[in-house]
Amino acid sequence: MKSKTVFVCQNCGAKEPKWAGKCNTCGEWNSFVEELEITTKTSAARPVTGKSVSRPLRLSEVKINADERLDTGDDELNRVLGGGVVPGSMILLGGEPGVGKSTLALQFALQNRRGKVLYVSGEESVAQIKTRARRLEADNEECYFLSGNSLEAVLEHSNALQPGLIVIDSIQTLATETLDAIPGSLSQIRECTNALLRYSKENTITTILIGHITKDGQLAGPKILEHMVDTVLQFEGDQQHVYRILRSVKNRFGSTSEIGIYEMAPTGLRQVANPSGLLLSNHGQDLSGIAVAATVEGVRPILLEAQALVSTAAYGTPQRSATGFDTRRLNMLLAVLEKRVGFRLAAKDVFLNIAGGIRVNDPALDLGVVMAVLSSNIDAPIPRGVLFAGEVGLSGEIRAVSRIEQRVFEADKLGFKQVYVPDGNRKGLNKTPPRVEVAFVSKITDLCRTLFG
Repeated sequence: MKSKTVFVCQNCGAKEPKWAGKCNTCGEWNSFVEELEITTKTSAARPVTGKSVSRPLRLSEVKINADERLDTGDDELNRVLGGGVVPGSMILLGGEPGVGKSTLALQFALQNRRGKVLYVSGEESVAQIKTRARRLEADNEECYFLSGNSLEAVLEHSNALQPGLIVIDSIQTLATETLDAIPGSLSQIRECTNALLRYSKENTITTILIGHITKDGQLAGPKILEHMVDTVLQFEGDQQHVYRILRSVKNRFGSTSEIGIYEMAPTGLRQVANPSGLLLSNHGQDLSGIAVAATVEGVRPILLEAQALVSTAAYGTPQRSATGFDTRRLNMLLAVLEKRVGFRLAAKDVFLNIAGGIRVNDPALDLGVVMAVLSSNIDAPIPRGVLFAGEVGLSGEIRAVSRIEQRVFEADKLGFKQVYVPDGNRKGLNKTPPRVEVAFVSKITDLCRTLFG
């Protein structure tokens, strides 16, 4: 056994023999922390059970199960994972503090009915976990709870229980005795994740790691952490709103375009099967500055409300603010209205909000945003039952968008009577609902004359 003192950058993981004020690899200042590096021929954290491949195999020689995925009991989680959990996979779940990461993982563990579950918490005691489980009104006799932060203890208890699922809450609290470093350091995160990954693959055990995020919104720890795991899930949402978004950032077994929507209730996270019906407000009067637009997340169409407020700038510099929408794209759309349509918005404040606390990146929301801004600018409400779906180009043209049929049929499901879509989608729209009038538009100026005269 050999040991030496090294200085490790907590931002990128670079090692230096002596302390330095600035990391030459990532450029971060004051990020080096002294750690004791111990090198051994065999690691105590290395699993001793499981089977390994003894020789290289052809694809024709590899045997796989017909039913590779396991149902989680949560339709939204199944959707994001691509149809269920793949046995032996490692999933990393990250998000803001208090957004509901531990609640989602605990619900999954208590709903699991396929073998034993080992839930390891380094942040809560077993009594605290039981209190949270009572609030969730769920129980599972095959779910075992362990409070501690020793990797060796986790592997020892796992060898005794032989669970089908391991939940680590969180990976930043786990530490191995083979490293003389504090829990949460880059070396500890890297070594513990590597040991759990080997153990998970060799024993075909699904492992869920809950990870912290930095103040910049990135997953804490080395970037290699995201490369090591099979799936990275981001749990998003504002604590002031009841809705939460589960988004897939990386998925080796499915698409990364799917999202799951949850509602935070007193009894935990509740699945939202029809998000369009909940995200649209049922106000009983016509209000200016509100437009309904159709977006698509994965294969799911969602109708959202774009709310805009345009007012005279109280100070010398006009304000531009957007919640749930890209501020730079909002500035581009305002420039298009200024140049192509003739609306003078340079001296006015513009505030935009996507109702429900959901952040959207679909360019098909452009048309709804533009109509909401114009409606607020002239203080004229948009008629009820009108939906917009289209991308706005720099020359004022309305460009075609994908999955137009799904957007139109979602509008029909919620009772919309008229849908404005790009003229470029005329050929792709083969079938339309009989109760919906589809209007094709090619320029933003033509749509403004139609709605506002």
